[in-house]
Amino acid sequence: MSALAAGEPMPDVLVPHWLAETDRALLAHVVRAALEDPDLHPVAAVHLADVLTELHVAAARDAVWPASAARVRRVTGWSADVLPVRLSARELASVLALPTTPDPLRGRLVGGRP
Repeated sequence: MSALAAGEPMPDVLVPHWLAETDRALLAHVVRAALEDPDLHPVAAVHLADVLTELHVAAARDAVWPASAARVRRVTGWSADVLPVRLSARELASVLALPTTPDPLRGRLVGGRP
């Protein structure tokens, strides 16, 4: 780890949100629909596109390193389809700002269990 120079911006911290496959599919659907809205703010669009990228990365990460998530699932008792989706605060805020994000998904993203 290296120290940041004084005055440099802090890097985004990625926080894992453990989501089942149905929640990940719903999240992808909500984000894709939002990205089709011509009135979506361009900065929000960038953050939402990053959410879609992380959904793909989460699946790829589990395919390459399955033991990591498997240990967490075994300890917690979560089902085999639960994966960590790592989101920055900006990405999470962009998803939560969407009025079409269903309340159950919203609850899981802000700390609920899968």
